[in-house]
Amino acid sequence: MAETLLADLVATSAAVAATRSRLAKVEALAALLRRLGPAEIRAAVDFLCGRPPQRTGVGWATVANTRASGAAHPSLTVRDLDAALDALEACAGPGANRARAAIVGDLLARATDEEADFVRRLLVGELRQGALAGLVTDAVAKAAGTDAALTRRATMLRGDLAATATLALTGGEAALRGVGLVPGRPVQPMLAATSADVAAGLADAGGDASVEWKLDGARIQVHRSGEDVAVFTRNLNDVTERLAGVVELARRLPADRFVLDGEILGVAADASGELRPELFQHTMGTFATDAAPPKGGGAGPDTGVRLQAWFFDILHLDGEDQIDRPLRERLAVLEQIAGPFRIPGTITDSSAVAATVARDALAAGHEGVMVKAADSRYEAGRRGRAWRKVKPVHTVDLVVLAVEWGSGRRRGWLSNLHLGARDPASATAQPRFVMVGKTFKGLTDELLAWQTSELLARRTHDEGHVVHVRPELVVEIALDGVQISRRYPGEVALRFARVRRYRTDKSPAEADTIDTLRRLLPGAVAPDQEIP
Repeated sequence: MAETLLADLVATSAAVAATRSRLAKVEALAALLRRLGPAEIRAAVDFLCGRPPQRTGVGWATVANTRASGAAHPSLTVRDLDAALDALEACAGPGANRARAAIVGDLLARATDEEADFVRRLLVGELRQGALAGLVTDAVAKAAGTDAALTRRATMLRGDLAATATLALTGGEAALRGVGLVPGRPVQPMLAATSADVAAGLADAGGDASVEWKLDGARIQVHRSGEDVAVFTRNLNDVTERLAGVVELARRLPADRFVLDGEILGVAADASGELRPELFQHTMGTFATDAAPPKGGGAGPDTGVRLQAWFFDILHLDGEDQIDRPLRERLAVLEQIAGPFRIPGTITDSSAVAATVARDALAAGHEGVMVKAADSRYEAGRRGRAWRKVKPVHTVDLVVLAVEWGSGRRRGWLSNLHLGARDPASATAQPRFVMVGKTFKGLTDELLAWQTSELLARRTHDEGHVVHVRPELVVEIALDGVQISRRYPGEVALRFARVRRYRTDKSPAEADTIDTLRRLLPGAVAPDQEIP
């Protein structure tokens, strides 16, 4: 069987990026998957998802400094690219950067212009092609002729879409039915969509719902089998050695074999001695430390932050899978096993009760609430109606400082906005602006076309793919909050920012100040915003 050319995969990626139709995306992906040989499936699926499994160590500098004239005709195969990424991952020690540059240079010299563009974006994590894991999972089911629900379930339990694709495309439904939940092997987490308010969340749940505090921590999955405990992140990375306190906690729980879903949260004592949730990056900084925390959770260096585990679901208990049981039953089991460490919440169909839970969560310093259908099963993949997150939404008026050319379906349009807040110390007649983040979210085709025209008219100079502009356009940005960041001069950065609209009625001097954003930092002011 002839090997699949990388050009075929790149053409499929371009076709997926060029259409909004989910059916068309799935069909294009499935057509490619059907042509793959067994040895090509894993790499191809990872590439289509935009996340190669190899840790290449290649960043923007290496890619930007590598110049190669494109090949006239395609010759690279999917396996050639996979082998090159293996070689990049193997680079270590003195001379590793030179070795990586040589590998990237050779790879790009063998690639056509289209392939080289794909490879560059894949290497630096900028392959936004509209082929997310859920979409590729549906394409695998279509290509293999397997039931979509069975394919998603196998992917969840296996924790590896590429491995599931290999099973489906080579062994069909019989192979997928053999996939089970195994404590010690991470499971893809169930995800949540967004509702505008708690009433909408309850309506989406379609009846009784578990309304629970939404913590701003790092998601963890805790597996125990006897004395063996493993802790995994949302992305299924093993962080057991970094969370000795969680391991100790798991061994104290009254069960021998289980899988729990939860959050690790940084907490610190306030002036009164009460433990309060810390900033997300403080949690992550403590989470990321290589040193195992001491008994009880541990503290990050110089932050006073102690990590604490909280749980909201149970997937397996002592030989019995729980994922097909209704959430209300799973929560009853969770209460028996880890009651003192459960995230607070209640089952209700009352908007008033749900709003009270939301106010309590905000008053305690947390993000908002989760609203989960009480009869829902634990399912991974799509962000369906069963789980909903409800958080306060802030809006600010910022100024566009620069913009990046788009890729994929947005090629030819200016897309990724560089946003600035006004410096309150600057003169009103000539305001200065402090960069606070970027976003390409929330832009319709009509808005992309409009902003491309308007921003090009304000162009001052270019730096690579970045177009700098006169700071004249004010844009209304919705965001979930801000966080401390040394990446930007104002030392704050936007969280989950998306464009609402351009404020052509406002001048740059009327944009929000950096002080306004700083007041959105957790703990900056007493919590006074309620979830509707």
